[in-house]
Amino acid sequence: QVQLVESGGGMVQAGGSLRLSCAASGRSFSTYVVDWFRQAPGKEREFVATINWSGGSTYYADSVKGRFTISRDNVKNTVYLQMNDLKPEDTAVYYCSAHHTVYWGQGTQVTVSS
Repeated sequence: QVQLVESGGGMVQAGGSLRLSCAASGRSFSTYVVDWFRQAPGKEREFVATINWSGGSTYYADSVKGRFTISRDNVKNTVYLQMNDLKPEDTAVYYCSAHHTVYWGQGTQVTVSS
């Protein structure tokens, strides 16, 4: 069993930065693919970024490519999402997910003001 806890959300002005963290319990976490998703009010949840078990392979949604960076520290059992040049349309609840969406965190709110 893996439990995920997101943190690092908040309110920021357009052009600002935030770093989200996804801290995990469970020894298997370091072997799992981890994804970040987000859900804006009134919209469906959408994929943001993914990272493989070693951190050697990453993939991003077109909407965040070049602005967001996903990384992981398997010693700390934590995956990060560095978000730069934030835009109002990035406003959403951000969720991390592990093991191909088997495990989910509770989400963290990101609000970007114009």
